[in-house]
Amino acid sequence: MGGVAVLREVAAPFVVPGPVGVAVRDRLKGLTARDEEVLRLVGGHLGSLASRDLMARCADGLEHDADRWAQRKRELTGESSSRWAGSLTKATHGQWALARRGQAAHVQGLEAGIDTVRHRLSLPVGAKGTKHAAGGYRSEREWFAKARRLRVLEDRLERERADREAGRVRVVRGGKRLLNTRHHLADAQLTEGEWRRRWEAARRFLQADGESGKRYGNETIRVSPGGEVSIKLPAPLAHLANAPHGRYVLTARVVFAHRGETWRDRITANRAVAYRIHEDVDRDRWYLTASWTLPPVQAVPLATVRANGLIGVDMNADHLAAWRLDAHGNPVSAPRRFDYDLSGTAQYRDAQVRHALIRLLHWARRHGLAIAIEDLDFTAETTREKHGRRKLFRHLISGMPVARLRARLVSMAAELGIPLVAVDPAYTSRWGAQHWQRPLTSTTRKTTRHDAAAVAIGRRALGHPIRRRTTPPRTHQSDGYGHRTVQARPGIPGREGPRPRIPGPRTRSVSPDAERKRATRTSNTVRDVRSDQVWVQDSLLLTE
Repeated sequence: MGGVAVLREVAAPFVVPGPVGVAVRDRLKGLTARDEEVLRLVGGHLGSLASRDLMARCADGLEHDADRWAQRKRELTGESSSRWAGSLTKATHGQWALARRGQAAHVQGLEAGIDTVRHRLSLPVGAKGTKHAAGGYRSEREWFAKARRLRVLEDRLERERADREAGRVRVVRGGKRLLNTRHHLADAQLTEGEWRRRWEAARRFLQADGESGKRYGNETIRVSPGGEVSIKLPAPLAHLANAPHGRYVLTARVVFAHRGETWRDRITANRAVAYRIHEDVDRDRWYLTASWTLPPVQAVPLATVRANGLIGVDMNADHLAAWRLDAHGNPVSAPRRFDYDLSGTAQYRDAQVRHALIRLLHWARRHGLAIAIEDLDFTAETTREKHGRRKLFRHLISGMPVARLRARLVSMAAELGIPLVAVDPAYTSRWGAQHWQRPLTSTTRKTTRHDAAAVAIGRRALGHPIRRRTTPPRTHQSDGYGHRTVQARPGIPGREGPRPRIPGPRTRSVSPDAERKRATRTSNTVRDVRSDQVWVQDSLLLTE
């Protein structure tokens, strides 16, 4: 007899806070050959300093302190400038911290994989699995291969733990993937010169942090309200200046089409704006990205968001399934589907996600409703130890743009003033299909599993249970048992059960007393009013 499955505790829904910053980008059009040469020289020089500073920071490990930071900054100042040195050291610390977070995630993934392999090795060969735990391996050959893999994973975990305790991280400026591409140029369809150009572009450093109170919010890379871009040259390259005070002015002008007025208001008030210049080798273009922080905004209370209902959204590999729900958790009108195609380049995939979100947000804005979405995190769900031979399923999960969609949705919803409610994704697809797919299917509408999951997500965001109330027998739906209180508030005990029995008659109206009822009742016997004699009609005579 199998054991009872233990369900994990479901986290409470919450209103997603708005973005903490914003970034806009514009193309540097009309650059001359001289401008591009200066940008490559400055970016290459600062990139070499960034590589050297990152190596020094990684060598310090956990023993790094403020004095060591100041020493590194002084060493960089002589070869660049004080502001460039500040940007370099800050970027180095950010990259080191990112590597530490990635290292922690890698250790966690190895631990999860080792636990899964150990569990499956402990089971007999061919043992069946359950919905909550994997079974044994299919054959002795696979069992032996996984036993060897377990030793490999344990060795990797031991090395990673040792590196983490010692504070060692491994970072490749320019990207590990691009570095490995150097050994597979034929597969990547690149020549050595094309690869070299991409590698140099990825390792350049042309970014500067903003400073409030300084002219136009940034003294290192300065952009005027008219779009003029000037760069403070490092000390060894000061001879390339074409403007006073060791600055180089580009011939290109920038005009931010998106948030241009907000950006112009900030730099006019001398508020901090950070800039980054980078080259897109594939398109042979240069871009300037401006970014700044946003003040924290008070989140809308969850009760206010739930007042008029909301839209439940289920994210899938190729579409967003959405259904509108009222305040009581009942589906309204018909479900909606917003498709996107994730095949192609990264820019194409990002555009597909953005267009799908635009249609969803415009629909929510027309009805004045919030959006409920799952708080997804698939970082630990794509390991082959967990899903085994299900390569297509692993590929499906890996291809879902969870982080990109979440970041895009938060930013775009905040711009339109649409609140977002994040819910725990536990059992939403399973319970939605169990309780809502069949009741919402009719002869004119076919409800999919994803549509039912959207209803489950919306009900959880509203604070209602996912399952529908159990309908009593038809003859007892009202008189026998009373109306169910499934739509009561979450804090009321027994809301899933029947209404308590109330003493008294079980009909909709109180019966009259017996005396009055007897007096007004019509008898089958005819009474003579004059003589008060009772007579009964004889039976009919049957004659021939």
